[in-house]
Amino acid sequence: MLTWFSKTLGDGMMAYESIQQIEEVFKPLYEAAGEPVDMALFTRHDSEGRLHCEVTAYFSPAAAKVARIFDAEPCERPLPRGLDLIAGDPHCWSVIFPEDKVL
Repeated sequence: MLTWFSKTLGDGMMAYESIQQIEEVFKPLYEAAGEPVDMALFTRHDSEGRLHCEVTAYFSPAAAKVARIFDAEPCERPLPRGLDLIAGDPHCWSVIFPEDKVL
């Protein structure tokens, strides 16, 4: 399965609680799956010229089970630039984005 998922978490100041909830669900599922390097949760802060940024969570295809729990929507694979790894193996970048140089 190569489908990515995304979930808009709202204003950057208010998204912290949602991120914590997702992390709490992610961790035991990640451990139960054997901590696969391609199972990851990312966030991106987008401002698009607005005063406040909006946070979006991105779930890698291997994190689809977590994404479904939070009613995340299928999406295109995000560009790695500007993503922050929230949960998963720190070495996931080269596995998930092998052709991209992460800046």
